[in-house]
Amino acid sequence: QVQLVESGGGLVQAGGSLRLSCAASGIIFSRSTMAWYRQAPGKERELVAGISSGGTTNYADSVKGRFTISRDNAKNTMYLQMNTLKPEDTAVYYCNANNVVATSGRGYLQVWGQGTLVTISS
Repeated sequence: QVQLVESGGGLVQAGGSLRLSCAASGIIFSRSTMAWYRQAPGKERELVAGISSGGTTNYADSVKGRFTISRDNAKNTMYLQMNTLKPEDTAVYYCNANNVVATSGRGYLQVWGQGTLVTISS
């Protein structure tokens, strides 16, 4: 079964930190391009950060210098370290896998997790 499961969300004060995790199963994780997206209430889903299979990273301007995306292929897990959090970072954060090959051999263009809520209080 192809699955992405996020964890690590919660309520923190502005200026605090959180680390999100995304555990993948059923896919060839090391070959997948991974990303974190977020969706705030009343807004469209937006890309937060991405990481290629080779480890190349990219970030939204709004999080550069505060967030760090990483992956551990041995654990089939991706992370998002979020520091100096702001109230405007409040959103549901989603894990995404792009151009996925499942361990069954089937291909998927996109796989999404169920999301984890991050709330930053001022």
